[in-house]
Amino acid sequence: MEMIAEHGLEQLTMAALGREVGMSSGHLLYYFGSKDELLLRTLEWSEGRLGAERSRLLARPEPARARLEAYVELYVPDGHRDPHWILWLEVWNRSLNADEQGRDRQAAIEGAWHRDLVALLAEGVSRGEFRAVDADRFAARLRALLDGFSIHVAIGLRGTGRDQVLAHTREFLDEALGADA
Repeated sequence: MEMIAEHGLEQLTMAALGREVGMSSGHLLYYFGSKDELLLRTLEWSEGRLGAERSRLLARPEPARARLEAYVELYVPDGHRDPHWILWLEVWNRSLNADEQGRDRQAAIEGAWHRDLVALLAEGVSRGEFRAVDADRFAARLRALLDGFSIHVAIGLRGTGRDQVLAHTREFLDEALGADA
């Protein structure tokens, strides 16, 4: 992740990574088998850390809306070239040729974010904090919106900085989930 943050993925070769960690590229390939596997395992490691953080924030004794905003803030990249998001983009790109096991592992990562969001939305609906929505369908749409905005932030598309994306998302959530009168 440090190499991705510092140099981007274009300069992340097995040889360069091997030099950085004091191993030969052959040794890395022995353990990971391919660059694709190395990237997916790195993503799984990074997502494990984010998953623990997500669990902590979702367990806070706050209204569902406050926790939903914290979820969104965790989801959206910190800014242009956010290493976690750059890694995600590369893994998504490489998934075109991924085997079923690789696709299943990616789906497991995505599924954890989705399940947590569905549970949070359902809780907010049941407590009357949110308008009645189908939590699963709404979560799928919200995550698609967040993915699109997040790609724009990660690649540095002008006019779509993190603060702007968070403001757009808050406005969307106000309109879509405003509590029933």
